[in-house]
Amino acid sequence: MSGCNETTDVLLLGKGDNLHQQVLASFPLCDVTEDDLTQNPQFCKLLATLTQYVDKTGLTVPLKTDLDKAEQKLQSKRRQWLRSESLYRGLQEMIQDHSVKKHHTTVPPDQNMFYETMEKCLLVAKCVKQLDPSSTTNQDQPSVLGLTSQHIMELMPLEKNVQRMRQGLPRQLEKHLKGKCLSLLSYYQPEWENESEGLKTIKLAHLSALLEKEKKRAENLKELCRENTFLLQQQTQLYLSELTKCIQLLQTLILEHRLKIQTDLDRKKLDYFEGKCDLVLQKIKMEMVEIQLETYTPDTISAHRKIREKLESELKACTAEKQSVELKLSSFEILGKEFETLAEEYCRLRQEIEMKHWALKELTQYSNK
Repeated sequence: MSGCNETTDVLLLGKGDNLHQQVLASFPLCDVTEDDLTQNPQFCKLLATLTQYVDKTGLTVPLKTDLDKAEQKLQSKRRQWLRSESLYRGLQEMIQDHSVKKHHTTVPPDQNMFYETMEKCLLVAKCVKQLDPSSTTNQDQPSVLGLTSQHIMELMPLEKNVQRMRQGLPRQLEKHLKGKCLSLLSYYQPEWENESEGLKTIKLAHLSALLEKEKKRAENLKELCRENTFLLQQQTQLYLSELTKCIQLLQTLILEHRLKIQTDLDRKKLDYFEGKCDLVLQKIKMEMVEIQLETYTPDTISAHRKIREKLESELKACTAEKQSVELKLSSFEILGKEFETLAEEYCRLRQEIEMKHWALKELTQYSNK
């Protein structure tokens, strides 16, 4: 029976769109899509159960509580450090401003004594802090040149000068901090710079609220940007999924219909190339006829005919002569090899006679000259 109820819960988890959205909103840092939850209902049920024990960052409730306490303690320590550091830096700035002012204008002796005493006190306090062991460890720091804090305290100014400095310090520090706050106000709203000091003081009282408001606005914009980024990632994944489906469908259409379309296309291409080939052949024949017409004029054709007739008559005569010579040769071949020797001797004598006739002719021409 329990197995049946569990199966029913799993089916409900797999079909509940609101539940999917709640799970995705509860785990924004988890790279999970709604399709993943639909395909894995058991995993969706596990995430829905974990939402009761963990927060959006994946921390458990006790761990989140301890982390908040540690964060509050850290913030308290940080505020203390910032308070002391701000005070120290403010005093340093006052000393620097006095040093610059002393080089440009004449400073009263009492004011000069005030800043010199404050500078010496700060320097002694800094040295004592460097020589004192750390409060976070039980180990003693090694001494520097054998000095102790008592040696450094001996360098303090006179007690009356220190008391006078302490009495005037709050007023001077307040004046310095007020000037910095007014400078910050002018930087935040430059159009307020030319207003009266009283009005600036009133607006300065509301500066922290304005800055806090701007900070909250920036945080809200950052959170909105984070939500938009998460929504954009979801839409991008959905778009890529749909695009993949479209590509698969397109591939199916191509594989199914490409062969049919390719057959028709090949047949049309074949008809086109056949027609083009016939056209090229007809054009070649036309060019050949034009060349022949340009080359063979009526006069040329009649001359060629006469030449052909003459060549044919000569061919007939040569053919007849060849036949008569072949008959003579066949009759000579009957006589045998002895006649062949006589024939060669006869040819040799004829050649000698011709050579002597040629030499006699040349000699006669040379004698006549």
